Amino acid sequence: MLHNDIQTRIAEATRAAEPRMVEIRRDLHAHPELGFDLERTAGVVAAELKRLGIAHRTGVGRMGVVATIEGGRPGPALVIRADMDALPIHELTGLPFASQVPGRMHACGHDIHTSTLLGVASVLRDLAPALAGSVRLVFQPAEEVAGGAAEMIADGVLDGVSAAIGFHNYPQMPVGALGFCRGGCMAAVDVFDIEVVGHGGHAAHAYDAVDPIVAAAALIGQLQTIVSREIRPTRACVVTVAAIHAGSAHNIIPGSCTLRGTVRALEEAVRAQAEAALRRICAGIAASMRVRVDVTYAQDIPAMVNDDRMLDRMVAAAAAQLGAALIEGEPSLGGEDFALFANRVPSCHLRVGAGQPGRSDRLHNADYQPDEACLAVGAQALCRAAVEMLGG
Repeated sequence: MLHNDIQTRIAEATRAAEPRMVEIRRDLHAHPELGFDLERTAGVVAAELKRLGIAHRTGVGRMGVVATIEGGRPGPALVIRADMDALPIHELTGLPFASQVPGRMHACGHDIHTSTLLGVASVLRDLAPALAGSVRLVFQPAEEVAGGAAEMIADGVLDGVSAAIGFHNYPQMPVGALGFCRGGCMAAVDVFDIEVVGHGGHAAHAYDAVDPIVAAAALIGQLQTIVSREIRPTRACVVTVAAIHAGSAHNIIPGSCTLRGTVRALEEAVRAQAEAALRRICAGIAASMRVRVDVTYAQDIPAMVNDDRMLDRMVAAAAAQLGAALIEGEPSLGGEDFALFANRVPSCHLRVGAGQPGRSDRLHNADYQPDEACLAVGAQALCRAAVEMLGG
């Protein structure tokens, strides 16, 4: 059985592991890698697991790492997952450990996640004999491009698993705070590419052309009526055109114009309604403006929906460890491919406050600077959750 004062044991073990977590985080931050191209990052993870004497496999889901901590008695398998990839953003923080790779940065804090989970590995290794079951630590590639979770699942990372926990640093909350959202907490993510094909010509004789830019402009305006004029704004959804490309000169009407964007929704019914509306509007623009409109639409990931029982256990464990109530927040229309885990096993997602005093940081920003104290806070909460879920 576990020592009666498990809170102290986890806190002290995490405190001892914290300098190493910070060291690894800064190393990963200085050497960001993208998508599935994570050879160095995965190597750092594998080397640390080897140093800790924890059994692990590499090359799972192409570039993922999976470690297993076996308990002293039979029981269920619990996954705790962290993502490892960076973003194609040029860093502007000026930190001593800033990215050494131009155009790449850990602007979403996946370096924080990876280092946190390595800290969890260090602490749970010594608590393992008292656990009933096993903890599977999943270091995932390619979250930002929404392919890593699917690849790891295809490679069997959820085989025999009973439940899963995901987490994310959260600059909207101060360091030391933890948060959660009930039910659907992050959106389903769909992406679309639209090509509007007209007939090019001289800008001075536009009547002899079929202008795809004018048609695309009308299309963009129409797409913004999907939410509020067709989908109730109280049912969370957003349609965003994020890129438009056409033409190369002042006096030439191009033959085509391309649009790219995303649709986000928390409910599957709303997701389907938005797609149907987008396709119908594109068909209407084609008919009314004499253009051809080709639509490529893909459903990337589903909504992340917390399992109530798992979330209750996570919240109770984190509050017991850190001595404070967790902050219940609102859903986000950001996406998270941990949703693919949650679609298969009961799961929950934890928000780890990372905001520095005096700053107002946001994710995916070239000057993002999370407070490194969030490493130990997150590690403590995750360790206590594993102990409570597998300690019986």
